Amino acid sequence: MDGSRLMTVDAMRTVDATAIAGGTPGIALMRAAGAAVAERARAHLTPGGRVLVLCGPGNNGGDGFVAARLLAEAGHGVDLALLGPRDALSGDAAEAAAAWSGTVLGLAEAEPSRADLVVDALFGAGLSRDLEGPARHALERVAASGRPVLAVDVPSGVDGDTGAVRGFAVRAVETVTFVAEKPGHRLQPGRGLCGRLHVAGIGTGPAAFAAGLAVGAPAFRNGPEVWGARLPRLADASHKYTRGHALVLSGPATRTGAARLAARGALRIGAGLVTVASPERALAENAAHLTAIMLRPCDSADDLDDLLTDERINAILAGPGLGVGEATRDLVAVAAAAGRGLVLDADALTSFSKQAALLAAHLADGDAKAVLTPHAGEFAKLFAGTDAVAEVGKLEQARRAAARVGAVVVLKGPDTVVAAPDGRAAINDHATPWLGTAGSGDVLAGLVAGLLAQGMPPFEAACAAAWLHGDAGLRHGPGLIAEDIPELMPAVLAGVLEELGG
Repeated sequence: MDGSRLMTVDAMRTVDATAIAGGTPGIALMRAAGAAVAERARAHLTPGGRVLVLCGPGNNGGDGFVAARLLAEAGHGVDLALLGPRDALSGDAAEAAAAWSGTVLGLAEAEPSRADLVVDALFGAGLSRDLEGPARHALERVAASGRPVLAVDVPSGVDGDTGAVRGFAVRAVETVTFVAEKPGHRLQPGRGLCGRLHVAGIGTGPAAFAAGLAVGAPAFRNGPEVWGARLPRLADASHKYTRGHALVLSGPATRTGAARLAARGALRIGAGLVTVASPERALAENAAHLTAIMLRPCDSADDLDDLLTDERINAILAGPGLGVGEATRDLVAVAAAAGRGLVLDADALTSFSKQAALLAAHLADGDAKAVLTPHAGEFAKLFAGTDAVAEVGKLEQARRAAARVGAVVVLKGPDTVVAAPDGRAAINDHATPWLGTAGSGDVLAGLVAGLLAQGMPPFEAACAAAWLHGDAGLRHGPGLIAEDIPELMPAVLAGVLEELGG
């Protein structure tokens, strides 16, 4: 799973410090980083092509000096521009600059329109303030020139931990980072500015890597490495009762479609049995559309309590089309008290607007194995007035929310974040904008419920559902509607199981 781990800025500082303390000189790490940048730059250049290297006053700029020297030695025309005076450089950056025998221009003298490629080595992932002054003006000229950009670590101006843009950042065609990806490479808008991402080893060694992994709660780039070992497999003796029973609560007449979409998702992801619990007045409407999915009447929290005397029902989904208000809060309270797998989406979340503490109390009461699947608007309403909506970046917001309610939180979007109460988190970028269609989120909630019904732990179930949902969207592409997603699950599951070796 280490190959999917993301390293925060602090973790990377620990990696570098541990490698240096272990006997690897800092300048050796810088030379390796600069060599990796030069190698990727050559892939974008024809023989003799011109390069403009923009260097900052820190180690990122030192990487740029190394790359500039190697590119010049390879026969490329190189212009190097530095932010600040050369004699202000210190440490490894000063040593790297001393090996550069060419002219050092000021940033204002840089002419990106003369270059075939611009190497952005101004600032790395640890930038702690907004870009302004000469650095920003230089990057604005680069953007206006239309010349391709190769970024070092991150495009300057992108926060390595949050993906936020600090003031301004130019869009790169490729980014070269070191040792491991950073959260900001996978969170928007940073992800959209990085272009292709290339991770280069620079000789830090396994001990330093392990030291970095020990810093903070683990974060992952979501994929089968994270959850594949827990994905349900069938044994020869498997049958429908061993594959779990998911119960999906339906809304009233004329608002039943969302629950059916979710139920179809739960069935297609492998739950052995799926039942829609429907208000009496909506039974005929639901029955007209359901075949393999069963149907039971349910008009109140008391009715749900009676249904849950069937202990074979081991996962419950509440929210899609259910309605907002006290009746939904009562249903959630009963579902949570049952202590089964529980997915809360849409109206079930909005019904607890500004009442995250009450929801947390319900979940704790039954020790429910719960997953919440809000989009940004639902998240903001549910956690209004808490530190989860502070301006701390999406990854940290999801972590705080998960800790506050004691449940896995799936904060949806183009960079969906899945966070567990213990701090584990995964960023899902395996998706497509074609998934932005009515009912898509209902299917996702159903996929989570179906995996919970099969015994998958909540964090892994949520991560798997997000990735599989995204894979369905990528396979279908243009014209996707929510009804397509469950029908793509057989091919999606077959592909991932083959990749995992069964």
